[in-house]
Amino acid sequence: MDHVKAPRLAPSPAQISPGTILLLAAACGLIVANIYYAQPLIGPISQSLGLAPQAAGLIVTMSQIGYGAGLMFIVPLGDLIENRRLVLASVALSAVALAAAAFAPSAAVFLVCAGAIGLGSVAVQILVPLAAHLAPDATRGRVVGMVSSGLMIGIMLARPVSSFIAAQSSWRAVFVASAAMMVALAAVLSRALPVRAPETRMTYGALIASMAHLAAATPILRRRAFYQACLFFAFSLFWTTTPLLLAGPHYQLTQNGIALFALAGVSGAIAAPISGRLADRGLSRPATGAAIAVVIAALLMTLYAAPGSSLALALLVAAAIAIDFGVQANLVLGFRAIFALAPEARGRLNGVYLASLFAAGAVGSAAGAWAYARGGWTLACFVGLAPPLVALARFLFSVARGRE
Repeated sequence: MDHVKAPRLAPSPAQISPGTILLLAAACGLIVANIYYAQPLIGPISQSLGLAPQAAGLIVTMSQIGYGAGLMFIVPLGDLIENRRLVLASVALSAVALAAAAFAPSAAVFLVCAGAIGLGSVAVQILVPLAAHLAPDATRGRVVGMVSSGLMIGIMLARPVSSFIAAQSSWRAVFVASAAMMVALAAVLSRALPVRAPETRMTYGALIASMAHLAAATPILRRRAFYQACLFFAFSLFWTTTPLLLAGPHYQLTQNGIALFALAGVSGAIAAPISGRLADRGLSRPATGAAIAVVIAALLMTLYAAPGSSLALALLVAAAIAIDFGVQANLVLGFRAIFALAPEARGRLNGVYLASLFAAGAVGSAAGAWAYARGGWTLACFVGLAPPLVALARFLFSVARGRE
C-alpha cells in the first residue's frame, strides 16, 4: 500500500523578544510623529508662508495624501523586498523631506515637502506587518497591539512636542529636530532591525494589481477598512480643528496651552494592547461596536457646554482621550482581523486597509478647517459626526445579518 506523503508545515514563529517589540514600537512612534508635528502649528505655518486660513488644512492634508500614496505603492513592497532595506530607504526619504520643509521659502514648497514626509513615513506600516510575522499566532494581537501603542504614542506626543518647541523657538526648529532624529533612527535600525526576506515572486505591476483583487475578494478587509476610515475622518477633523478653536477668541490658549491639551490624548494609547488582547480572545465584535460608539459619544459631549467655559474645556479634554481610545482600539482590531487572512500578503492587505483610512483622514482634515472657518466648532463637529454614525449603522446591519 502506498503511503501518502504529508505536507510539510511551516514552523510557528518563535516568541518575539521584548527588546524587539520595544524597538519596533519606538521606531513606529518616532516615524509616524513626522506626519503630525505640523497639526498644532497650522496657524503659525500658514501665517509665516502666506497660506489663506481656508486652505490651512492643506498643511495636514498633504502629508496624509503622501502617506496614502505610500500605503498604496510602497507598503505592498513589504511582500516583495527585504523589509529592513525598504524601511531604511523610507526613513531616509523622510529625513530629506523634513530638512527641506524646515527651510521652505513658500507655502507651495512646504506643501510638496509635506507630501514627501507622508510618503516616507509609511515605513511604520512595513514595521507593523513585520511584527505580525515575528509573533506566534496565539499572541499576534497582543504583539501588534503593543507595537501599535508605540505608533499611537508617537501620534499623540508629536503635537505637544512640536507645540513646545515652536513656543520656545519657531516651527522651523521642529522640522530640523525631526530630520536629525530620522538620521539617528536609521543608524539604529540598520544594526538592530531583524531581517525578513519575503518569498513572494511577483513583478511590481502584478503586486499592485493584486491589491484590487484582494479588496474585491475579501469582505472582512472591506468592512474593517470602512469602519476605520469613518473613525479616522472624525479623528483627523478633531485634531486639525481643535488647535484653531483653542487658539481662538473663546479660549485664547498659547502654543504651550495647546500642547498640554494634546498631551491628554496620549492616554488613548492604552487602547492598543487592550484591544489586541480582546481580539486574541475572540471578542472583536463587541469591542468594535464599543469603539465606534465611544467616538460618537466623544464628539457629542463637546456640544454640551458653551465654548469658552471651564466645563467646555474639560469636555474637550475628555473627548480627546475618548476619540483617541476608540480610534486606536478599532485600528488594532482591524489589524488582528486582516493579518490572520493571508500571511504572504500582509503588506498588501495592510496597504489597502490603511490607504482607505488615511484618504478619509485627509478629507477630514480639509473638511474640518473648511467647516470651522464657516460655522465654528458646532458645524465642524456635526461634519465629523456623520461618518462614525454611518459606520455604526453598517456595523449594526452586519451584526443583524450575521456577517460581523
